[in-house]
Amino acid sequence: MATTHHHSCTLCEATCGITVTVEDDRVTSIRGDKADPLSQGYVCPKATALADVHHDPDRLRTPLVRFGDEWVETSWPAAFELVAAGLRDVREQHGKDALAVYQGNPSAHNLGLITYGQPFFRALGTRNLFSATSVDQLPHMLAALEMFGHQLLMPVPDLDRTDLFVCLGGNPAVSNGSIMTAPNVKARLKSVRKVVVIDPRRTETAGIADEHLFIRPGTDALLLLSLMEVLFAENLVCTGRLTPHLVGLDLLREVAKGFAPERTEAVTGVPAEPVRALARELAATPRAVVYGRVGICTQEFGGLAAWLVVVLNALTGHLDEPGGAMFTTPAVDAIPLSGLTGHGGSFDTYRSRVRGLPEFGGELPVAALAEEIDTPGGGRIRGLITSAGNPVLSTPNGARLERALDGLDFMVSIDPYLNETTRHADVILPPTVHLERSHYELALANYSVRNVAKYSPPVFRRGPDQRHDWEIVLELATRVLGGGAPARLLGGLGPEAVLELGLLAGPHGLRKLHKGLTLRTLRREPHGVDLGPLERRLPGRLATRGRTVNLAPRAYLNDVPRLRRVLKRDRAALVLIGRRQLRSNNSWLHNSERLVKGKPRCTLLVHPDDARARGIADGESARLTSASGEIEVPVEVTDAIMPGVVSLPHGWGHHRDGVRLGVASRHAGVSANDVTDEGFVDALTGTAAFSGVAVELTPEREFSRS
Repeated sequence: MATTHHHSCTLCEATCGITVTVEDDRVTSIRGDKADPLSQGYVCPKATALADVHHDPDRLRTPLVRFGDEWVETSWPAAFELVAAGLRDVREQHGKDALAVYQGNPSAHNLGLITYGQPFFRALGTRNLFSATSVDQLPHMLAALEMFGHQLLMPVPDLDRTDLFVCLGGNPAVSNGSIMTAPNVKARLKSVRKVVVIDPRRTETAGIADEHLFIRPGTDALLLLSLMEVLFAENLVCTGRLTPHLVGLDLLREVAKGFAPERTEAVTGVPAEPVRALARELAATPRAVVYGRVGICTQEFGGLAAWLVVVLNALTGHLDEPGGAMFTTPAVDAIPLSGLTGHGGSFDTYRSRVRGLPEFGGELPVAALAEEIDTPGGGRIRGLITSAGNPVLSTPNGARLERALDGLDFMVSIDPYLNETTRHADVILPPTVHLERSHYELALANYSVRNVAKYSPPVFRRGPDQRHDWEIVLELATRVLGGGAPARLLGGLGPEAVLELGLLAGPHGLRKLHKGLTLRTLRREPHGVDLGPLERRLPGRLATRGRTVNLAPRAYLNDVPRLRRVLKRDRAALVLIGRRQLRSNNSWLHNSERLVKGKPRCTLLVHPDDARARGIADGESARLTSASGEIEVPVEVTDAIMPGVVSLPHGWGHHRDGVRLGVASRHAGVSANDVTDEGFVDALTGTAAFSGVAVELTPEREFSRS
């Protein structure tokens, strides 16, 4: 008998509503839920892969223990005993900081890991916490902390009400929004009067935009400063309602001097006149917004670029205004909750041992992970926990990291697969996957283009020999740190209890008295609840002293001279950028045959002029070399990429020995992070600079003949 279940696709930030049909314990259909208030029936091709992950014969369901090159299944009690002993030994012999933690991107979509994983990992007391934050959105979070007083106060475009949408370093037509939860972005952009995309590649979003401007990788901050210079020089600055709450305006005027579009165009590649025209249009359009995403974060000036995006929205009167950059009113408000646990934000309170990279939010940049393992000396990392992450494929110079992992005293991975990272672990603890656990978008509801709330119970009950992520970390907490009454209490309640408390304390909870939003309410509304459009939240939402917006934090002012020096720098002949693909999700979905079949997608995009100059034809293999390594990759010649720039998607490279990913291994591709450089980071934030890596490209046949 077929049953129908309403759930959410938790593979990316869009969290589209889905309808899952199950018959005889098999998923027979996954479709978009037309009644979902945010996605309204839209799903991308990735949603169907939820069934592939659930039924994947390669997915682990029993703990594995490694003996040399062999893996042996074991029971949960035996696995927990081994892991607890290994973690305790590292801490007792070498101290708390000898144990490190890496959390991957899927943690943000996992109710159990947010409510139980975060407290456990922080309770370990180590300074060596790492996550995907520092290879993604850290610069945005730093801007939120420095300007608004809290690292989670990141504004999002009010996309459904804007008339002018300016996009840098993002490809929302493929991502469906990133720090901008917006399912079916293509349809949403159709209602925008004008869309401008500034990117080194003519992306899928650029393909549907009204205007596309090529820009050299790593120069977005220069372009943004040129826009700001025009606003001041032509007296176009108008800060509107927030004027009494803004500080640092005069400092910005001084910062902008010397960055006129005519001076920066030789470096950015963007002609001066379109820059001036765009600045004027931003100032003249009542409902406009500038949006920057991962491409502006993961470059050598990512901190400055993320800051300047917020500054431009403020200077044109589009901060906290309809159609501009606004703040959500989520049902579970993460701001006060994080304040209770002391995680409102911190920056540069300590630095990494080897290179001195700055801490942010209690974590160190993951670009430092390999060197903190393989560099001898006091404070060296000896043990590692990875949770929902594959850093060998997702962090810079993955080849160095995988060598370093073999030198650890002990490693445990909480992961459903034996992949490129977990193959180095001593023990793998496999958690349940998406359709086996309940879901509430606790973190990313804070960045939705519309206020919504939705709870989804699991489609499948977990088996008696399975464990949820939160059950795994709770057991480890009890065994490693000691299990007191609070641990036993939380263990009996589960993530839903934390969610219930969050809903009651939130802006739609007890304050609404008998009409308040509760978990019971959400259980009765399986499609989700629409809580309305974004609203003006400032200055009340601010967490700064005096409730002001600091437009010119000292950290950024001190970094501007470093950017100014780029105006005189010789640029590399060829640089590398990444790219996002609709049927990929980092490294996690390449074991789904329906998503990887067809024309190979792990190709290097090369402009015809660059291919011709190197004697490389479309479809041929070439050798891509950087300071950190080299790979062989098929070339795709296209004018969709800017001359002097090549593009390779990340998340591939499934050719490593010892993985159990049958489909992915047959469609292995190459890892872009075998040629990215862990030494190439944003000096301000420590964020890995994936965009703008200097490379050389050589025909593979030259190596074949030698």
